[in-house]
Amino acid sequence: MRRHHGIIVLSIIICFLATACMKWEYAGEELFDNTADGIFIINQGNFQYGNASLSFYNPDTKTIDNEIFNRANGMKLGDVAQSMTVYRNQGWIVVNNSHVIFRIDLNTYRETGRIQNLPSPRYICIINPSKAYVSQLWDNRIIIVNPTSMQVTGEITIPNMAPTSGSTEQMILIGKHVYCNCWSYQNRIIKIDTTTDAVTASLPIGVQPQSMVKDCNDKLWVLTDGGFSGNPAGHEPPTLARVDPQTMTVEKRFQMQLNDSPSQLQIDPTGHTLYWINNDIFRMDISAESAPKCAFINACNTKYYGLFISPVDHNIYVADAIDYQQLGMIYRYDSAGNLIDTFHSGVTPGAFAWKGGLDEI
Repeated sequence: MRRHHGIIVLSIIICFLATACMKWEYAGEELFDNTADGIFIINQGNFQYGNASLSFYNPDTKTIDNEIFNRANGMKLGDVAQSMTVYRNQGWIVVNNSHVIFRIDLNTYRETGRIQNLPSPRYICIINPSKAYVSQLWDNRIIIVNPTSMQVTGEITIPNMAPTSGSTEQMILIGKHVYCNCWSYQNRIIKIDTTTDAVTASLPIGVQPQSMVKDCNDKLWVLTDGGFSGNPAGHEPPTLARVDPQTMTVEKRFQMQLNDSPSQLQIDPTGHTLYWINNDIFRMDISAESAPKCAFINACNTKYYGLFISPVDHNIYVADAIDYQQLGMIYRYDSAGNLIDTFHSGVTPGAFAWKGGLDEI
């Protein structure tokens, strides 16, 4: 569920007509006790197929465990797993079309709680043990939840956003403020005061801000995808912009080609080097005065869909969705762009999460 808005609209309509929610079918449970550091791979699956899954890769042993949520809990993960956040030795898996967030133990993969009946969750940003924000697709609200009680406690209505055609996406916490890119059919980022749960500022940044990261100087970098022909929000060349979050002003802007389709902006653990997908993999130092013209890693006729930079060894993990039907492929490169190894995960791998000593506490 990323850039093909026409397909998504049709799928959502079908979902509403069917009034179908994911039904979890329970089976036997497998015992895990994995204390190793490594990388979770969130496999989206196919819309309305209920075949989302979770994988874990151990880079030290070069081993992959697939379907670990299903195997540990005796039930499938659900329909379209969007993202995963790690906080205080717990993993938070957002399953978009099942309208649920699962909390799991990072070693056993067992469910420890769930938040249900969310409108269309995309990402969770945990502010403290009693407050978290959950962004939504095609909903003008951010839902407020309590990560301890796993209950919905409130909502933030985004100003000047239509109730059914707006969206909020990724969120970054800096100090007492959360910054969020408003993606589908939108053109801005917003600033939220977490003490009052109020939107205090808004910055038009370009058509469809797709992803964003924070650098070593606490600056925000925002990647827009530029929309598409016929998009109500417009169609323009994608951009990469640096934003001062304190003043909510654009400090730098790099323009791409009109038909480019960039996504998955990432940053290395030092906060100095940006990476993104635009068919191939591109990278750029945050001090650069011009965008790179040549790819860092070539796609070679594959469908790069997800991207992650390891916080420990700076290895680059690239998810290949292939045809969105068969098991996806993960490519692991070193920081110089040399291929280290490859392995299969689940259907449509789209996101990653780190498990290890650098987890948030």
